[in-house]
Amino acid sequence: MRIARDLPSLRAELARLPTLALVPTMGALHEGHLSLLREGRRHAGAVAASIFVNPLQFSASDDLARYPRDEAGDLAKLEAAGCDLAWLPGVAEMYPEGRATTIEVGGPSEGWEGAHRPGHFRGVATVCAKLFLQTGASVALFGEKDWQQVQVVRRMALDLDMPTRILPCPTVREADGLAMSSRNRFLTPAERALAPLLHAEMQRVAAGTPVAEAEARLAAAGFAVDYLALVEPETLRATTARPARLIAAARLGNVRLLDNIAA
Repeated sequence: MRIARDLPSLRAELARLPTLALVPTMGALHEGHLSLLREGRRHAGAVAASIFVNPLQFSASDDLARYPRDEAGDLAKLEAAGCDLAWLPGVAEMYPEGRATTIEVGGPSEGWEGAHRPGHFRGVATVCAKLFLQTGASVALFGEKDWQQVQVVRRMALDLDMPTRILPCPTVREADGLAMSSRNRFLTPAERALAPLLHAEMQRVAAGTPVAEAEARLAAAGFAVDYLALVEPETLRATTARPARLIAAARLGNVRLLDNIAA
């Protein structure tokens, strides 16, 4: 596996590779990320992963410094997974002095995470656009756990006529149903035992339980629910029609859990 940390090195490495599948990440890799790498191999001649903790998608209330980082462990996992190229730019490489451009996506970015984390999707869209342009990837793979994020990136790529195809992949879960996330490591043992209740209640809603009842059960168990809502899958507009996407965000202790399922 080759490693690039600046744009000249990245371009030199890309020159020797065939068509490229890109897995954008912020590191702290888990099986969900590695499953994207394996899927990427089916769609291109080479697979690259980027690791960049993007400061633009953290709001003032977020703790950028607290985001988990494990470069050595991440590189070992990528190597074992057969990744061809790891792209590890620094902040100055990605956002050089004098930069004056960001990308704002309307539509699916409005509401839900967009309301709870102002500016978050501006940061996501900007960094993804840069990654697609830097690597020239023919396909970029994203986990469906961050459903709204996937729809925002897809909308951006469509609206800007980007040649990179956005490929969503199913959420990878623990055996008890908890969606895999880099932040799960911050759950206490008691919280980790309770965390699968979010997915369980979502399944009940998908089967017909009223949303309000599920919210009440989660609150009684100790979750602080930001939202639990049925939305149109692509637009993220609230809906009562089925089929739909059921999206959720809830805090458990210091960890904010995101999940979504078809409903």
